Amino acid sequence: MENEDIKHIKNSERQAEKEVKAPSKQVKAKDSTPPLKKERAFNNRGGDGGSEFIEKVLSIKRVTKVTKGGKKLSFSALVVVGDAKGNVGYSLSKAGEVAIAIRKAITTAKKNMVRIHLKGTSISHEIIGVCGGAEVLLKPASEGTGVIASGPVRAVCDGVGIHNILTKCHRSNNPINVVKATMDGLTRLKTIKPKEETADANS
Repeated sequence: MENEDIKHIKNSERQAEKEVKAPSKQVKAKDSTPPLKKERAFNNRGGDGGSEFIEKVLSIKRVTKVTKGGKKLSFSALVVVGDAKGNVGYSLSKAGEVAIAIRKAITTAKKNMVRIHLKGTSISHEIIGVCGGAEVLLKPASEGTGVIASGPVRAVCDGVGIHNILTKCHRSNNPINVVKATMDGLTRLKTIKPKEETADANS
């Protein structure tokens, strides 16, 4: 009887040790693997962390083309790309998948970048950009004001490198027309020469 009791106690101790060890292994596995996966996903989402371009996706829409054989689905992506040093571009591209449409729009926007004339961290003068039914008012602001703008206008301003500006969208809020109107206003900005240069030119 004593031998059986000793065996029973030893068996119960072994089972208790197994139950204690098993959860600890599971906890270690859970703690070690997920953070690595999260970091990889974040790095992939960031894309080119060392890239000097600012890339912003403004809208993604599903487009349907009705053909004789049926409906053909595709996606359109509106992207703004800038280097925050006065160069900015935008593109609206279409593809069968969202990722391909975004990649296509980014490459096209980089090819069609335009140089914008700035005055410090703001623009040189007040101007209204127009495209279709959209009108965007752009006003220079003093240091410390910040970018007072909505989504599409803010994306363009960030891409150009403007840090102080006042904006207002009138009439249409269509993001495509708003981006085009903002680009229209920025590309028509005039550079103001200092008084010394103008005096030398007149003499």
